[in-house]
Formats: sequence, C-alpha cells, structure tokens
Amino acid sequence: MSAAGEVLGQGQTQQAGGLHAEVMALRDAASQGHSVAGATAWVTLEPCSHYGRTGPCCDALIEAGITRVVASLPDPNPLVAGEGFRRLQAAGVEVMTGPGAAQSRELNLGFFSRMIRKTPWVRMKVAASLDGKTALDNGISQWITSEPARTDGHAWRARACAVLTGIGTVLEDDPTLNVRLVETARQPWLVVVDSRLETPLHAKLFVDGRPVLIYCAHLDATRSKALESRGATVVQMAGAGGKVDLAAMLADLALREVNELHVEAGHKLNGSLVREGLVDEYLVYLAPKLIGQGRGMASLGPLATLDAAVPLDFKSFDAIGPDLRILARGAGRDDF
Repeated sequence: MSAAGEVLGQGQTQQAGGLHAEVMALRDAASQGHSVAGATAWVTLEPCSHYGRTGPCCDALIEAGITRVVASLPDPNPLVAGEGFRRLQAAGVEVMTGPGAAQSRELNLGFFSRMIRKTPWVRMKVAASLDGKTALDNGISQWITSEPARTDGHAWRARACAVLTGIGTVLEDDPTLNVRLVETARQPWLVVVDSRLETPLHAKLFVDGRPVLIYCAHLDATRSKALESRGATVVQMAGAGGKVDLAAMLADLALREVNELHVEAGHKLNGSLVREGLVDEYLVYLAPKLIGQGRGMASLGPLATLDAAVPLDFKSFDAIGPDLRILARGAGRDDF
C-alpha cells in the first residue's frame, strides 16, 4: 500500500488457509497508524473475489478506501478470473495491470500451472559429478556436492509445496527429506511413490509430523492401516505394469492444492518421470569431480537417435560454493 510515494503497509500471503497479502498489508498499515484511504495497492495477482477459507480481498480493499489497484497479472483461478477487477471497478476503484508481469508469473509459476494445466510445476533436483553421476555403483552418494550446494538445495525444498521421492530412496537411504539447513515457516509435504507399500513403519520420513502421502499400485489393507497409524495418507493410483500412475498422481496432488513439486529421487523414478514427459524443470548441482562408472541422473533409453533426446532450455548458471548450479526447463514447458 502506498500514497504520495510513501509505503504505508506491506504483506504476503500466509500458508494455506491463512490471510492473503492484501489483508496482511492493510493490517500492517493499521498497526503503524496509517490510513489507506485514497492510497494505491500494488499486488502481484488480481485480488480474489470469492469466499474460500478467507473472505474476498477486493471487498477488503474497497472497504479500506483504496482508490487504485495496480496488479501485475489477472488471477488464473476460474473462481476469480477478472471478477476481482470488475468488482473493484464497479466500486469506483481504478485498476491497472501489467507492471512486473513476467516476475510475478515466475513467482507464482506453480499456481499458474495448477490453475491452467491442472498439475503442479514439477522440479527435479539432482546432485551429480561433472560426468553426470549421482552415486557410485554401490549406491554411496554422500556427499558428491558441497555444503553450500546442500544448503541451497534446502532453500529450494522450502519453497515447494511437497517433496517427492521413491521407495528405492526410502529403503536405501532412509532420508528425512525435510528442510533443515535454512529457516522455514512450514515443512513441505512428503510424497512417496511406493507401488507395493514397502515403506518401513520406522522410516525417518515420519519424524516431524508433516503430511506424508504414499501412492501405491497394490493396496494391502493391513499395510495401509499400519502406515496410516503412523500418520500417512495412502492413495491407490494403479497404472500399467503394476506401477503407480504418475500422471494421475500429479493430477491428484493438484486437487490437493500442491503448486510446486520438488523431486529428490533415484535414477529409476527420475527416469520414469522424464520418459513420461512429467518434468518441467531441472535443478542440477554439478561438483568439480569425476566419478566414472556409477549411477546416472535418470534411467533413460537407450535412445536410437539423438532426435529422441529430451530438449531443454538453460535458464541460469550460478556458482554455489565450489559447485555449479544449472537451472534448465523442458523446451516450451512454461508456455501455458
């Protein structure tokens, strides 16, 4: 919120079910003793116009006396989709859109993906040697990359709604896959692809009480009940070959309001996700070392021709400690 070049209040949307950015900014202004009557509200997305777990933000702005709203983008949610702007304009509030549109879309890419494509934005994280090996042949992988790279990886975990892994990783590494190396207001959900419900009841993934979703192909009532007693939600999503239907799983996660899905899995599940065309973005940390024979990033192929390779667009290259972080996207994946 601003008036005459002065920032009166700021806010950001709280975690699911909490207050939206507009209301938080109004409260911030009020806590400082500022009136926002006649002020401008600067927002990344069109203010919502419907009753969900919170009331309509457009109504809150109107009641507060805001006279101008500058929004980077319309809200793609079909429950809003221009209605917020229409209600503001009907109340005499000036509406302007466009400034910061590209940055806003990047910031909310997972939300746009869920609203438009009905699937989360899927980001696959990989830590590898310069020759593309994620582990030795015996499975040892700790630690290929440096501590700064691991800390940076936790920051990417923290921004995701959920972290996805496979039963192979659970059985082999017994990871927690939570956010530990950076501060976070909430832990992302954990999603496990476990076709035969082999997740151990004593697995470390159950340690902190966060939501754990286990997707299986074969539903065993006894195992399912035991896992649910540990706090897991077991979902049967059978696909071909006795495996989990990964595309259907992503659609289900979207229905559960998962915007960004952060994948930290082994080469087998990674390969399945890539082969089925389900990965949008690749977050790759390369260490300045050569391993030679070992496990690769994803089990693909063998391909008959180079034309069958997965085309990517490089988005950024950054040095993280001694390692190199590459962010790449599947060609055209963000064109929606």
